[in-house]
Amino acid sequence: MNPEACLPAHLSGPATTVTRVAAGLSGAGVYRVDADGQAFVLKLARETESFADWHRKLHIQQLAANAGLAPRIIHVDEDRRAVLTDFVVDRSFPAFYFDPRTREAALIQLGRMLRRVHELPLPSDSIGMEPRDYLALIWSGLRERFAPPAFVGEAVTRMLAEEPPASGRAPVLSHNDVNPSNLVYDGERVVLFDWETAGPNDPYFDLATISVFLRMDDASCRQLLAAHDGEPVSALPVRFAFDRRIAAVMCGAGFLRLARNSGHVGATGEETIESTLGLGECYQQMRSGALSIATSTGQWVFGLALVKAGVTL
Repeated sequence: MNPEACLPAHLSGPATTVTRVAAGLSGAGVYRVDADGQAFVLKLARETESFADWHRKLHIQQLAANAGLAPRIIHVDEDRRAVLTDFVVDRSFPAFYFDPRTREAALIQLGRMLRRVHELPLPSDSIGMEPRDYLALIWSGLRERFAPPAFVGEAVTRMLAEEPPASGRAPVLSHNDVNPSNLVYDGERVVLFDWETAGPNDPYFDLATISVFLRMDDASCRQLLAAHDGEPVSALPVRFAFDRRIAAVMCGAGFLRLARNSGHVGATGEETIESTLGLGECYQQMRSGALSIATSTGQWVFGLALVKAGVTL
């Protein structure tokens, strides 16, 4: 499909440039559009996605955008299943969070933003998947013609056998993929990209997921929960602790699946949890350029690090 054909007439023309940005983990095409002195992001649905599924996700994205929790929607081409949004310049939320001078402000802003996500109306036709069911789905496909390390299989087996503790909270509209690549800080506010997997879930799941990726200690987690709930949190809830573990293992398995799909050969038999890099070491190598999650090796190493985090939490 020609991406420019999806643009509104006033943004289409010889002065417009369309540059492919990424193919997205969902298989959707993502493009940067420069037109009329402004920048936009154009996202095309993957070819195999049904109109009903795409439209249901669009509804959730519109709810989030209208609440200022996602980039503003500029144009929707329903026939081509394309959405054009504002381009948001990212000032790096991790830099905001890891700076000791602004860490508390970052935690408060993040927790309050996720509370606003969870206060959005839950559409009656929204579809959710319990995290253990999603982990089981990833794991069943990952093991086909691919060899994960033994400690990964042990971690997945333990999580699938562990019964989720009750949280005492009603399901909410959850983003379900709150990781640093979907978290954008423009210098004033935090917004979320990629609402592909949004749907009903326990409110602790979003909070637990981002706490894993940002390597939050227990004190930081309590601050995040307090900002979300609007009241002090003296101890980490049991359900939050469970969601941290399953989010880490599930996301780790997801990155191992990406590595396999990108051509990684799998385990050599020598991988152990002790020899696996931790998340902090992975991030250091990413910053130095020694590791890239755009490659199968980077996806493999990062996936193992996430599983290790889930085991050690």
